[in-house]
Amino acid sequence: MRTAKIHFLGAAGTVTGSKFVLETEEVNIMVDCGMFQGLKELRERNWDPLPFDAGKIDFVLLTHGHLDHTGYLPRLVKQGFRGKIVGTAPTLAVTKIILEDSGKIHEEEAEKANEEGYSKHDPALPFYTIREAEATLNFFSEIEKDEWNTLSEHCKCRFRYNGHIIGSTFIELQIFDKRFVFSGDIGRSNDHLLFPPEKPEWADYLFVESTYGNKLHPEESVTEILSNLINKTIYSRGALIIPSFAVERLQVLMYLLWKMYRENRIPNIPIFIDSPMGNNVLSVFERYPEWYKLNPSEFSSMQSRMEIITSYRETWETIDDPRPKVVIAGSGMVTGGRVLTYLKQLVDNDNTAVLLVGFQAEGTRGRQLLEGIHELKIFGKYYPVKAEVHHIESLSAHADQGELLDWLSEIKNIPEQTFLIHGEPTARDVFRTKIQDRYQWRVQTPHLFDIVTVMV
Repeated sequence: MRTAKIHFLGAAGTVTGSKFVLETEEVNIMVDCGMFQGLKELRERNWDPLPFDAGKIDFVLLTHGHLDHTGYLPRLVKQGFRGKIVGTAPTLAVTKIILEDSGKIHEEEAEKANEEGYSKHDPALPFYTIREAEATLNFFSEIEKDEWNTLSEHCKCRFRYNGHIIGSTFIELQIFDKRFVFSGDIGRSNDHLLFPPEKPEWADYLFVESTYGNKLHPEESVTEILSNLINKTIYSRGALIIPSFAVERLQVLMYLLWKMYRENRIPNIPIFIDSPMGNNVLSVFERYPEWYKLNPSEFSSMQSRMEIITSYRETWETIDDPRPKVVIAGSGMVTGGRVLTYLKQLVDNDNTAVLLVGFQAEGTRGRQLLEGIHELKIFGKYYPVKAEVHHIESLSAHADQGELLDWLSEIKNIPEQTFLIHGEPTARDVFRTKIQDRYQWRVQTPHLFDIVTVMV
């Protein structure tokens, strides 16, 4: 009797920290290797050693490049991993950018904490350094989507387009006689930039995200909301600050604003893009045009309409610029990045508007702003919040409940087990009931560090 063990090392009962290990008699495979974000108790788990010997992991398969799916890789290497880190070309390009940027931020934050003495740790250490991030790149191994690749004698894998961000895929693993399917983060069926997700046709063991398992994205006019906010910003001579993820969300916002300007739906307001990582990701879009809908000339025209900031000096010049303006800056959940500089200076002005675009995890500053917090803590200091806070959910790059259910619709068999991952408890529980009602499948909601044994 052949078995495999599934270790749920992250994104089990929470949205972040995706890490799953498949332990088999031939090969040990990790799917995603992400950092926990949000609540302090989760973030502190990042510092714990992985409860599986990193040196015994042969492959890490990446569904996509986001930090909560890749940000633990340098720590894994530090703990002895010497296998291959496998992903599509754009995924590895995005991961490189994110890890190097993240290493730089970790170093800067540790340095700042030591200078200003607000850390409990003495000295405060970076989670990993730029050098450790760069060392991780030596293990990268590029894979073509849609092609089966051999991992061991009786194990192979295939990566298929799922439309969440550039390069993102779901992963099919054939282990002996059983098909394991890891959804990764599933994209939208009508995304502005990306093609619709492909769907699996067979799954013996299914691992599916449930971020929006309890919600349908609202039917809202994004362009109307943006237009109203921009006109209001011009009238009040203020600033519209849009915290944004550097990958996909930033490019979608640029595309929408460019299109609105081209169609005379917004005036010629300065639009600043302040995301060093986002600038690097734009080059990934330029290199891999087959992964999204725009043609190269449209993409170039879109970029030329924006004022792309390349230095910290320009950040301060933008803050001091008296003109009404739109600023799109990292990061999407206001956990770090350049957006904090703008908020420190401008969040206590009543002619500032903050527009949150997408999911805000529990424990993040984005979630606090969404819930109406009256002051924001940034680097140990509190800043009064007088800015208006707005939210657009429909720009999310995550499928909603209806799209998730639809993604499952072409599976021809009844999976032996379906595991709901990458969702907060309420979302998972609602989605579990929905799947059982619609498909009559057996659904599990694993907890962090559960180990499940299955037949292969």
